[in-house]
Amino acid sequence: MTDLANKVTWITGASSGIGKALAIKAADAGCFLILSGRREDALQELAASLTVESLILPFEATDYPALAGVVDAAWQWRGRVDVLINNAGISQRCIALDAKPEVYSELINIDLVAPIWLTQLQLGRMADAGGAHIVAISSVAGRIGAPLRTAYCAAKHGLIGYMDALRSEVDKVHNIKVTNILPGSVATDVSRNAITGDGSRRGQSDAVIDAGDDPMDCAAAILEAVRNDQPELIFAKEMERDLARLRHDDPETFFEAIAAFGEQTVSQYWAEKSAPESSS
Repeated sequence: MTDLANKVTWITGASSGIGKALAIKAADAGCFLILSGRREDALQELAASLTVESLILPFEATDYPALAGVVDAAWQWRGRVDVLINNAGISQRCIALDAKPEVYSELINIDLVAPIWLTQLQLGRMADAGGAHIVAISSVAGRIGAPLRTAYCAAKHGLIGYMDALRSEVDKVHNIKVTNILPGSVATDVSRNAITGDGSRRGQSDAVIDAGDDPMDCAAAILEAVRNDQPELIFAKEMERDLARLRHDDPETFFEAIAAFGEQTVSQYWAEKSAPESSS
């Protein structure tokens, strides 16, 4: 079991949602925090509310030429990064038939390529330091093919694949632990910030997200998984949890269930899109 006290913990996407909750819970555990995201003002406000030392390190996740300098700054702060939590990301709410190709480029860059870059740029240092712990916030959608999320699922499936393969290379050889987190619905702004078919932000939430788990509960479970060196955590309930398990346990039943769910979801999608036209 890993004691998180005094561990240098780098959280991306820390200004809101699960990332902010992780910062609060990690501070309670006595971590030194590196807080990253795009909104420096929100990061500063968060850091001011915490009782531990923090480094504010804002950056754009897909600004790849700048990432090496960002990693240098993170490692220079205390000479190490013990826990890297790749949390920054964005979701999607549109069907494939209604999505521009650019939607896929943007989402896969943010949710897959960016965390791979950030991880790759410090793997060597982690190995030289004698170990570390890398956490990837994927999704239940990284295990199942969820409607309205083709690009998101592609990225989150890919993130699990990368991390699983990485674990096989670095766990025993370099003492670098890797944990994949698969949250279901958590009550954040993920739906409001999701990309639609034309690349714009959705601007509204989903009932299932609003009724989702408390981000603080999710953060507590994530840090407990890190303490226990757990390779994977599915943090979901009811249908989402059951579908994630069914995907491997009984794929035939899963495919039948997800097809029916997809048919219903697509019908609702088109009905909602046509509603303003019919009422005008």
